[in-house]
Amino acid sequence: MMDFLREFLYVVSIFYITYLIIFTTFSFFSILIGAYRLYVSDRMVRFKNKLDHDDLPVSVLIPAYNESVAIVNSVTSLLALEYQLYEIIVVDDGSEDDTAQKLIDEFDMKLVNRPIDHVLGCQPEEAIYESIVEGVPITLIRKKNGGKGDALNMGINASRYPYFICMDADSRLQTDSLKEIVEPVFEDDTVVAVGGMILISQCVQIEDGRAVRYRLPSNLLVCMQAVEYNRSFLASRIFMDTFNGNLIISGAFGLFKKSTVVAAGGYSPDNLGEDMELVLKLHGFCRNNGMKYRMSYQPSAICLTQAPTSFQDLRTQRRRWHIGLLQSMFSHRRIMFNLKFGLVSFFSYLYYLAYELLSPIIEIFGILTIILAAYMGVLNVGYMVVFLVVYAIFGSIISLSAFSQQIYTQKFRVSLLDMLKTLFLCILEFVFFRYVLVIVRLVAFIRFRKNKNTWGKIKRV
Repeated sequence: MMDFLREFLYVVSIFYITYLIIFTTFSFFSILIGAYRLYVSDRMVRFKNKLDHDDLPVSVLIPAYNESVAIVNSVTSLLALEYQLYEIIVVDDGSEDDTAQKLIDEFDMKLVNRPIDHVLGCQPEEAIYESIVEGVPITLIRKKNGGKGDALNMGINASRYPYFICMDADSRLQTDSLKEIVEPVFEDDTVVAVGGMILISQCVQIEDGRAVRYRLPSNLLVCMQAVEYNRSFLASRIFMDTFNGNLIISGAFGLFKKSTVVAAGGYSPDNLGEDMELVLKLHGFCRNNGMKYRMSYQPSAICLTQAPTSFQDLRTQRRRWHIGLLQSMFSHRRIMFNLKFGLVSFFSYLYYLAYELLSPIIEIFGILTIILAAYMGVLNVGYMVVFLVVYAIFGSIISLSAFSQQIYTQKFRVSLLDMLKTLFLCILEFVFFRYVLVIVRLVAFIRFRKNKNTWGKIKRV
């Protein structure tokens, strides 16, 4: 029995080390490719080789549920966009607070009798209000509660333009973000979706509608989320964009071709990860119909979003994200090992399966294996400590590199103190914060059946 356990622990250790090496190698090459792409983009801007595009008609959709704290500021910020032709549609998804009334009062909105063509299924509208502010049409639709995906389907039904933006009610766009996110559509007419860069709003200072300075708040939880966001949006998504392999466009800021989304069936109201589910659905629809298409990622299109400020809110958010990930990947499991999907199947899907969906189980299993090996006296403590230290240092360097790229490309002003704090946070996030999230995601797995239809509430500030 002891021999079997030793052999078992040996096999597990080889698997776990290989697992971590693959992850760090992927992160390393993602950072390199991301840095090169950002450098090229920056040179294009410096030499004026980029054309401004602001004449593509775009509908901006904002689903809102109990968003009275943030909704007016969000819509007001959209009115300052450097863009010519767009409309704003807010869908009040059965709010229990005064979300709708705040918009009606602030923008002098009037009740109208406007028919909506329900090409996508959703809960029926109860009232529609309209106004025009600074030349921008604003529409407010009040409807029965059906979830974020249902609200977005209503927004698509009501939209007048061929492309739409989806964004969260607590988000703000830089004044040039709309102009930036439509650029891939002009460069390639096969583009059906474009994702933007998401930054933590608590970590930047805004001047004239643009983020100009990077500064870390006193809330340690927010700071570590900022480090995590930088690494995610400046590494893996830029890398996967090189082979059209992104499986997610953040619900906080994404551009979609309306006709393709409608043909694919729109958002799934019963999925907590509606943003990822739609992207997987579009991959499947386009591949199965032999369409030439592209999902693009535009890191120069900036969206600022609030990060949860308490552990309870963070836990609610990440639980929802992980349940949505599980629902989306299971719903589109036919993508796995499917030659028709190419690298989307054999790289992107497998990466999300191993390093996102199953990583809580794998990492907790690895920790328990280390404890068991130590108990049996077969653990090479010296080797393990050296390996984990090197792994932590390498991971921290990856995070710090992503932070440096962000500062360079966005031309942020940053103090020496904040740079030193970021160095500390990169280490703390990699050796502590990520394992806290591992436990949160593992609990989401365990309680999936109970919480699969529960959105949860996050406090806005």
